Amino acid sequence: MARLIYSAIMSLDGYIADADGRFEWAAPGDSLPELLSIVTLHPVEIREIKESDWAQVWPIVREIVVAAETFAYDPSMSSSQAQDIWVEGTPGLTIVAIDEGEIVGTAKMGPNHPGPGSHVATASFMVAADARGRGVGTALCRFALAWAKERGYTGMQFNAVAESNRPAVGLYQREGFTVIGTVPGAFAHPTMGYVGLHIMYCAF
Repeated sequence: MARLIYSAIMSLDGYIADADGRFEWAAPGDSLPELLSIVTLHPVEIREIKESDWAQVWPIVREIVVAAETFAYDPSMSSSQAQDIWVEGTPGLTIVAIDEGEIVGTAKMGPNHPGPGSHVATASFMVAADARGRGVGTALCRFALAWAKERGYTGMQFNAVAESNRPAVGLYQREGFTVIGTVPGAFAHPTMGYVGLHIMYCAF
């Protein structure tokens, strides 16, 4: 496949939009995941994680996990424990978002459950504190949705979105997710106390 670099925005349907907003498919036969691995999205480049990236990814993960405001992960987890959880093997994928040579976000995606539940995808996203509000989370979410659609998943489910995390809830709703249920008081927020955990779903 020709290694073309596009200044583009990826839509949820796997189209490429140019600077004027015109949408076209990539070259016939190109695999969407292969294409996305080399596409430069505005304002970030998104590609599959490399082993050498973890030195930049771990501080992002650590800051979010220690804050204990959005993820139900053990705040005392080590770098190696976090890497085992965050870096997905086949059939999943872990990616990084890069802005001016610096990793500013990361995401992982794959089947929500094995076996009879493997036709529905899931994904998780983390963005560096100083990169929030710049569209990094939206770019990562759109990548995950396009990746899952191209691989034939029938939808994407988020299992535990803290209802107190309003920016994330709003982002997901803008990208087509709905809250299909909330477990009351299932997340112990460090300052708000027990808050609900949303289950969110986007059908393809």
